[in-house]
Amino acid sequence: MNPRLALLVVLTIVAGLALDARGGVRAQAVVDGWAWAVFAVLLIRGPATQRPALLACLAIATAGEVLLSLIWGLYDYRLGNIPLFVPPGHVLLYALGLWLAPRLPQWTPAATAALAGVVAVALAAAGVDGLSLPLTALFVLCVRYGPAPRLYAVMFLLALAMELWGTWLGNWAWRPVTPWSGWATLNPPFAAGAFYCVLDWLVGRAAGRSGAAPGRAPARNRASTRIAP
Repeated sequence: MNPRLALLVVLTIVAGLALDARGGVRAQAVVDGWAWAVFAVLLIRGPATQRPALLACLAIATAGEVLLSLIWGLYDYRLGNIPLFVPPGHVLLYALGLWLAPRLPQWTPAATAALAGVVAVALAAAGVDGLSLPLTALFVLCVRYGPAPRLYAVMFLLALAMELWGTWLGNWAWRPVTPWSGWATLNPPFAAGAFYCVLDWLVGRAAGRSGAAPGRAPARNRASTRIAP
């Protein structure tokens, strides 16, 4: 991905969510087509070695949306559906993370995990966001033992930014009490990005079986994770 394509991805997410929030079914259809078109551009213009990962991300993200929204009921979209732009939107965010991760300092994952832990404990102690405590623990495990710690750190932060934007606009809303567990949570939960870290880990596993797993570091040197730009 080059800087222009990265900017297109950012504009698609930011402006696409704003358009969806301000319009009805027709506006959502426009955003659907826009997101899928940019996804196609990523497949065509991106490195061939990344295509298995992008397609795996699309499939796993779609399954994750069904599980988290329709089955578990953690959040609801404003029209009561899963918008068609959401699955490719996950891929766009993932591709942006792949582009940004190697540009971050090596200390970013450890610093992000430490700060996230402090915030999650404080929110849980205050009784306002119990869901983020186990999610943050999951994020820390990904950073500690996963093959792409810088990718997980940047996705945690990108996802938080996107969640704040989307919930502020009203594209979706997290339920104040987590179904099944009864934990209170914020809209959005502070550590919602942990779900994206799990997505990235699963994508890496799936793409790794095809021999093309962006972000997978050599076993002997995971501290200096390499991610295909």
